[in-house]
Amino acid sequence: MAFLKVKNVSIRGVACAVPKDVKEIKDLPFFAPGEAEKVIALTHVERSRIVPKGMCCSDLCQAAAEKLLDSLGWERETVEALIFVSLSRDYITPATANILQEKLHLPKSCMAFDIPLACSGYVYGLSVISSLMSSGNIKRALLLVGETTSVLQSPLDKTLWPLHGDAGSATALEYKEGVAPMFFDLMSDGSGAGAIMHEYGGTRNPMNEDSLRMREREDGIIRKGYHGYMDGMSVFSFSVKEPPAAIKALCEYNGIDLNSIDYLLLHQANKYMDEKIGKKLKIPSEKIPYSLMQYGNTSSTSIPMTIVVGIGDKLSQEQADVIMCGFGAGLSWAAAYIKLNHIVSLPLIELG
Repeated sequence: MAFLKVKNVSIRGVACAVPKDVKEIKDLPFFAPGEAEKVIALTHVERSRIVPKGMCCSDLCQAAAEKLLDSLGWERETVEALIFVSLSRDYITPATANILQEKLHLPKSCMAFDIPLACSGYVYGLSVISSLMSSGNIKRALLLVGETTSVLQSPLDKTLWPLHGDAGSATALEYKEGVAPMFFDLMSDGSGAGAIMHEYGGTRNPMNEDSLRMREREDGIIRKGYHGYMDGMSVFSFSVKEPPAAIKALCEYNGIDLNSIDYLLLHQANKYMDEKIGKKLKIPSEKIPYSLMQYGNTSSTSIPMTIVVGIGDKLSQEQADVIMCGFGAGLSWAAAYIKLNHIVSLPLIELG
């Protein structure tokens, strides 16, 4: 297992942004009478946000970053690294992080690059950016994580369209000697790559006429070839097995008492799945906050979103020991144990 221990880096603040447009699950036209209510009861997703035409994931992350920088009182020239974690990039080239560096008026000396990960991306991103900072050469950094899944999903896909929402986030990190270390456990299994996939649009399968045609596919879902799809049963089996095992391994390796944590911050896949993980770990339900009822599965943004809308007020006033775990496409999963100490958590930002 890829265990990491990162010293001398702390999370200073978190902000999230969503588009104003709301998608109500009960109003989706493809549901038969009573079907939407069953989906809501199982997933706990009642509504989510979707970007209007022309709005990108980077716009949401930019809005979150600007508010966070202003709230922290950070001068832009003091930010020395920016990582953008997303599959919803602005262009194939250049990296979206470079565009955000300019839009945020960060210095040319600022390191900037993308990480193309989905649901595990926030924890992976934290591990990368904190590791870069731990030597002390980089004092301040921004981790921008977001996804606009609505752009690459079929609005006629009953399996995915009701679950996901669009959002962006910004997390500010700072070098500070003597703060509690962060602990990470990072894992992957490429044999499950086909469980969650956008088959067309890359160099393996470039766009063609079939990839742009809306039709009923082999799995019975009406979608275009470039739209995302998911093998629900495989993903469920993976999600209730590997993430709790990774969390247990993280705690055992680092001598962490799982019962002593204040919060378990899980990727917001759906409530039924997360409840299964919580029960496997014997974590009381009151220690597992949620954001998915109002905002859906926001992919890599779901952990910072849960911080902001679920426990942000508390974290601004106290120290909390948290375990984070993101899991999904790749297959990829990651767990982290982090002490959050009076972080700045801004009210949710609406854009559009």
